[in-house]
Amino acid sequence: MTEYYVPAGAGESEYVEKRSRFLGHVRPVESEEEAKAFIAAVKKEHYDARHNCWCYLIKDGPERYSDDGEPQGTAGIPMLEVLRREGVSNVVCVVTRYFGGVLLGAGGLFRAYTKSAKDALDAAGVAVVRRWVSMDLPCSYAAAERYKTEIAAHDGAVTDMEYGAAVTIRALIPEERSEAFAARIFDLSGGAVTPLVTGESFQAVPRP
Repeated sequence: MTEYYVPAGAGESEYVEKRSRFLGHVRPVESEEEAKAFIAAVKKEHYDARHNCWCYLIKDGPERYSDDGEPQGTAGIPMLEVLRREGVSNVVCVVTRYFGGVLLGAGGLFRAYTKSAKDALDAAGVAVVRRWVSMDLPCSYAAAERYKTEIAAHDGAVTDMEYGAAVTIRALIPEERSEAFAARIFDLSGGAVTPLVTGESFQAVPRP
């Protein structure tokens, strides 16, 4: 299955422009129903806000957005474009605006909603969903940092470090890179270290 990107978790942001407060909310979701439920929950929590603009993007599913009373094209579409540009799916974003009494104009609104969505997504982080191979690498303390660099170079992730007389690095390596990674570690160690495969999984792993 081809890899894809999702929010790594929940993300929140706050931005003030000419006394208007923009509160950004990003969540990972698995379905359109889950996205709609989150939008409804934010609207209920911030019932006293002037606007609760939203968008969501479901993998192999619909994309939807709403300006919720803001001038057409100044809120929902800019927020959705942030998600598209960052390449994430299975994501919902709501930006709540508490009006500060000063009109911002179309350009000001566009910038504020774009920034709020981007800041909330940055706060959430991005995870890559794909098939991973779990590996254990026993090594010396001196070699640990070098092996961690190799893990990153193969788009992998360190999940744990076990310290004792030596170090065991537990890592997730993309399935299609696992053989090349194991060969690289074997060569680097002069044949002293052979990564031990401990399993496979299909999951979301935060991007560095």
